[in-house]
Amino acid sequence: NQNQRYATNAETGFILRELARMGGVPIQEFVVRNDCPCGSTIGPIISAKVGIRTVDLGIPSLSMHSIRETMGCEDVTTNAKLFTTFFKEFGKLDQSCKF
Repeated sequence: NQNQRYATNAETGFILRELARMGGVPIQEFVVRNDCPCGSTIGPIISAKVGIRTVDLGIPSLSMHSIRETMGCEDVTTNAKLFTTFFKEFGKLDQSCKF
């Protein structure tokens, strides 16, 4: 968001979406409304300190941080498939991108 609480930017968001497309993995994007306060991740801190392109990524969950937090079993499988695609295809994708 505009307060830079997340690490994903246009470049890393594109890379993630393209890797998901290449792997046939469905993704769900989440955007916080700009008039609602939100939490943060460690992504912006790590990215700023080490200079590595970063994307915030997680498995969708319902009722995060509650005693009844739940997630879909298939989301674990598709997340693993996305990471497998990353390790197989990122090098080629990175070389083909001119950011």
